[in-house]
Amino acid sequence: MSASEPAYRAVGTLYNALMTALVIGLVSRRGSDTAREYIFRHFRRQHLEKFKPGLQKLGLAGEKDAPACALYHYHSNALGGVKTGYLRESDTKAWVRYPPPRWMWKGTAIAAVPHEVSAAFLHGWHGHNGVSLNNPGLGFVCTGMTVDGKPGLEGYYCDYGRPLKEEERVRFAYDEEMPRIDWKTQPKLATESWPEERRLRTYRSYAMGYVQTMLPVLQDLLGPQDAQLEMGRVARLVGLQFHEETAREIDLPTDVETGDLDSARLFARWLTTILAAEGEEVSAEEKDGAVVVRMEGWKLARELQLADPLAGFDGWNELWLGAAGAHDRFLKVETSRSYGDKGWQAAWRIAPR
Repeated sequence: MSASEPAYRAVGTLYNALMTALVIGLVSRRGSDTAREYIFRHFRRQHLEKFKPGLQKLGLAGEKDAPACALYHYHSNALGGVKTGYLRESDTKAWVRYPPPRWMWKGTAIAAVPHEVSAAFLHGWHGHNGVSLNNPGLGFVCTGMTVDGKPGLEGYYCDYGRPLKEEERVRFAYDEEMPRIDWKTQPKLATESWPEERRLRTYRSYAMGYVQTMLPVLQDLLGPQDAQLEMGRVARLVGLQFHEETAREIDLPTDVETGDLDSARLFARWLTTILAAEGEEVSAEEKDGAVVVRMEGWKLARELQLADPLAGFDGWNELWLGAAGAHDRFLKVETSRSYGDKGWQAAWRIAPR
């Protein structure tokens, strides 16, 4: 296994956790209505950006609409490391299933997700597929959600052959059930033969995509300052909770607590390894009794239109400050950042305190 593979996995772990934590944080601090609106906007934005180009990339543009939609979710989630099932009943009816454990609501977090928040994902994406395909008769029928105690999120795309009202595009029918499937005969992608490193890079990018959508959607919903507050709070917690796991992944020590320059070097190695695996241009140098990690540009947000870029950065940056606290609470980390005509410049000064 190459040295970069655990780092790709670590990036995916951190950003998967950040997405889950943000939604749980919105539910607990701002209520399920706000969390539901966030999820709806998040997945509608992803749908508009990714769905139709994705159909082309996956070679599904020539399929009938219902099977094409189900296959899109099956294949795109498989690329991101999410277990998904598929079944085609006919040209007008095709099933997709997300069995537990759910990627989105990892671990015990699923117990805090209300029905309406999980359902917003379906309204934001699945219910809009027919609109995007210029097929007003295409809808999605949800036959179970894991958050409601069902053995997975599942449902089927159905082409009704008549125009649907907006409220008909997603409906719930928990008295129906996806037929049994044979996991051994599920459709395959070329990813089956991909090297492990390539698959992990894709897994990493899948999780990063959630954060790239998170930043602008949260600012649009809450305003830049409240978005920074909410994202920063949960990002710091994720850094605290997941530093140990990700440090072990990349073969670095945890719970150092020596508060010295050697400890600063170790955290700088963790930070540069994670940021480099994310695709950032980073370097580290020792200067005046500290280690300085520099980042040229901020590729994660390069194509994003943020109402307040600095507020977006500061919320995201709490992830690394939380991780620093978990690594060694006797270190001091100071962040400097600027954004202008020449793009992003950022640095973290890591030193004994």
